[in-house]
Amino acid sequence: MRETTPPHVALREPIDGYSPKPPEFTVQLEGPLSYKFYDTHQELSYKPSSSSSMCYVIVTCRSMAWTLLTVVSTLCIVTGIITPQWLIGRPRWVGLRSERFNGSIHDHKDKTYTPTIGIFNRCTKIHRFGDFHTDSCASYVTGFDMSNDEFPDTWKSGIILLTIGAALMTFTNFTAVFSLCIQAIFRKSIFTVSGLIQSIAGLFLIIGQLLYPLGWGTNRVRTICGDHAGPFTIDDCQIGWGFYVCMAGTAMVFGCALLSIQAENSTSSDQVETEILKGKNLICIA
Repeated sequence: MRETTPPHVALREPIDGYSPKPPEFTVQLEGPLSYKFYDTHQELSYKPSSSSSMCYVIVTCRSMAWTLLTVVSTLCIVTGIITPQWLIGRPRWVGLRSERFNGSIHDHKDKTYTPTIGIFNRCTKIHRFGDFHTDSCASYVTGFDMSNDEFPDTWKSGIILLTIGAALMTFTNFTAVFSLCIQAIFRKSIFTVSGLIQSIAGLFLIIGQLLYPLGWGTNRVRTICGDHAGPFTIDDCQIGWGFYVCMAGTAMVFGCALLSIQAENSTSSDQVETEILKGKNLICIA
C-alpha cells in the first residue's frame, strides 16, 4: 500500500537550496491527541545555569595566610641570593699602606672598611687618588668557566639550584593569587599542585645553601677570611645576614607547603559550599 502524508501534516519545503533539520514531534493536547510538525523548526538545547560557569572568589584565613607566607618567603629568598652579605670579612685599612699614630694604628672608622662576599658578588672599597675612596659592590663572576679559586665549583652549582628554587617559588606566587578565584589547575587542586612545587623548591634551596660552605677553602675566601679558612671553617669571618635571610626563607617555603593543605581544606569545606548554594560570588569565611 502506498503511504500518503496525513492531511494535517505539512512538510516544510527547502528554501533556496537549504534543507531544514528533520522536524521534531510534539504532543498537542487540544482536542484528540495528535502529532504534528513544528511550523518553524527551533533547535532545543540544554543551557546550563549561569551560576555553573561563574567565578567564585573564595577567601579564608588559612588561604590568605598561605598566600602571604608564599610572597614573604619568596622575597626573603630573592633578597638573600642577590645580597653580598653572606660572609663578612675582617676590617681592613683603605689604601695601600697603614696609617700610624704614635707607633700604633690610628683607629679611624672612615679609614677602614669591611669586605663582604656572597655566592656570586662581593663588596669592597676601592682606593682612588688622594684621599678619595669609593665602595664597590658588584658581581665578580664573568662566566662559569672561571677557575675554582676565583669562582668555586660548588658555588656554581649552588647558584643554579638557588635560581631554580627561586623561580619555582615565583611561579607559586602567581598560583597563590589565582587561587582566589581558580581552585583547579591541570585537573588538580591548585593548592595541592602549588604545595608540591614549593616542596621541590625547598629541596633545591637547601642543597644550594649546603654547597656554599664547601667553597670556603678557596683563595677568594681566604683572602677575606684568613689562611685557615676551609670547608665549613670561616676563620676570622662571620656569617652575614644575607645567608640567614635565605635560610629563613627556605624554612618558610616548607611552611608554605604544609599550609597549602590547610588552605585546600578551608576552601572546600561545607561552609563554602553552603555559601555557594546561597548564590554568593564573594565568599569570605574564617
